[in-house]
Parts: sequence; C-alpha cells; structure tokens
Amino acid sequence: MPTITIDDKEYNLDDLSNQAKEQLASIQFVQGEIKKLEGQIAVYKTAYAAYTSALKSEIEE
Repeated sequence: MPTITIDDKEYNLDDLSNQAKEQLASIQFVQGEIKKLEGQIAVYKTAYAAYTSALKSEIEE
C-alpha cells in the first residue's frame, strides 16, 4: 500500500480523494520543473564563471 509523508505524517494514497490526488500530481509536476530549472541555473552559473575567466584572461594579456 503506497503512502506519502506530509509534515511527518503518513497518508495512504489509496485513501486520498480524487482532488487530493490531483493536488499531489500538481506538486510532483512542479517539483520536477523546479529541478529542471535548478539544473539550468547550474549550467548558466558554470558558463558565467567560464566567460568571466576568459574575459579576465583577455584583459590581462
């Protein structure tokens, strides 16, 4: 029997209403989108650091 934990309390997924299941699905979707965006931010920060380093090298030559 699958469960979900919210605020340290376990709930049986089979006992949730359809509306609660829809809310849970929305939460899971949003969590996935946040993870994607965090990955993109990590890429952009890496690129920013590389471009900054390359600019400093160009300026100092």
